[in-house]
Amino acid sequence: MSDFATRHAIVIGGGASGVLLAYQLLQNPEFGFRVTLIERRLEIGRGAAYHTSNPEHILNVRVANMSALPDDPEHFWRWLSNRAEGPLCPDPYCFVPRRTYGDYLARLTTPFTSSESGAPRLTVVHGQCVDVIEGTAGVTVMLDNVSSHTGDVAVLATGNESPVARFPCDADPWAPLSTSVDRDATVLILGTGLTMIDYLLSLLRGGHRGQIVAMSRRGLLARAHRRTDPTRIDESDVPFGASASRLLRWLRERIDAQMAAGGDWRSVIDAIRPYTQRLWHELPLASRRRFLEHARAWWDIHRHRTAPEVAMRLAGALASGRLSLVAAKVTGIEPNAAGALVRYRRRGRQDTASLQVGLIVDCTGIVKDPRVTSNPVIQRLFEQGLVRADALQIGIDIADDCAVINRNGIASRRLFAVGPLTRAAFWEIVAIPDIRNQCAELAARLAAVCDPIVGPPDLPALNGEASLPAGTMPATSL
Repeated sequence: MSDFATRHAIVIGGGASGVLLAYQLLQNPEFGFRVTLIERRLEIGRGAAYHTSNPEHILNVRVANMSALPDDPEHFWRWLSNRAEGPLCPDPYCFVPRRTYGDYLARLTTPFTSSESGAPRLTVVHGQCVDVIEGTAGVTVMLDNVSSHTGDVAVLATGNESPVARFPCDADPWAPLSTSVDRDATVLILGTGLTMIDYLLSLLRGGHRGQIVAMSRRGLLARAHRRTDPTRIDESDVPFGASASRLLRWLRERIDAQMAAGGDWRSVIDAIRPYTQRLWHELPLASRRRFLEHARAWWDIHRHRTAPEVAMRLAGALASGRLSLVAAKVTGIEPNAAGALVRYRRRGRQDTASLQVGLIVDCTGIVKDPRVTSNPVIQRLFEQGLVRADALQIGIDIADDCAVINRNGIASRRLFAVGPLTRAAFWEIVAIPDIRNQCAELAARLAAVCDPIVGPPDLPALNGEASLPAGTMPATSL
């Protein structure tokens, strides 16, 4: 490969996934890529997760594990320590504001936008992507301002989708608080996970005085991080291919033994992190479905934990009565002049109750049917049949190399996807430690095709190794 850019990749989405992929495509000149990064926001690297200006919105992963570079695990810590403002915390086992991490990602690609040695290899285009046209000679991406960009490949890196509003009193959990909301009104937050906690902190910081009710079917709250190290679990001891119930029994037995020996359950959860994508891939489809229905909430609160300082704020809100936690299922929502009357049934009960609220916030998570989206480019891809939902309808269907699969079951030669869109294949693909590996792997695979694509590519495995099975990527521990 020559030392100048001979291939053009268009990355649709300039949040964390898009920036990490762009960096991996550009960091090695031998890859021969130039990249056009399309982002509807004014800043890249932030997306939904890292654009927040609330300093109380803290990373839920330690600094030590948030490097953008798989082969340089201390990269983020060094950047944090060398800031002109000084480090935000004393050691790499702390948690910092998400806005700070957005600054880090935004600056990651700065060297590639320079034109000192010729044309910059990274071009950032601000706009909304609305269409993708795949041809034999390339792929064309259309924007809402009628401009277009043509490249050899395009990669969907659209990240987490905002929920589609269903009622006039719905609020986007990722958007800034609306000044029109009555501060004395009751706010109902649907979901009790990490997004709920973020919105609670925003309400409290914004001076909300009314009751805040968080409701989910089980009423479970994320557990807090502690300074624990992963225990050792050999790959040969992991029951790959077992049913969901067998896996859960095996995991509980490991946790019971760890705690009986004076250890912490977190050490076991962290120890199986390198195997989670393979576990998901080898889990029978019926077991995946049962896991999503019955065990996902339990897994999420133990796997996706909160920073200790956030856990203290949450406990304080519960103790003071500012936050009420309800295990219930919504049975009906009737909009009215004051917001909506919400009917619900508590867990284990047959009778229904009602609650008048001024605002409803959907924080039920990202595991939703990808066809129910407000993103125009994803809508258009479904309309054209260029993508299809997976069997469980939690993400789009992709091939081993992250190529998008169309409605006829054919993998694209030009269109790929990374990040949360690919959760159907990889499941654990929402945290930086997982996404950075996925992006590095995809960049290397694309670079293995040395010339612009003129026909169906035969993407060889890296280093002459056998191709990875569908749904597997190199993993890292927490």
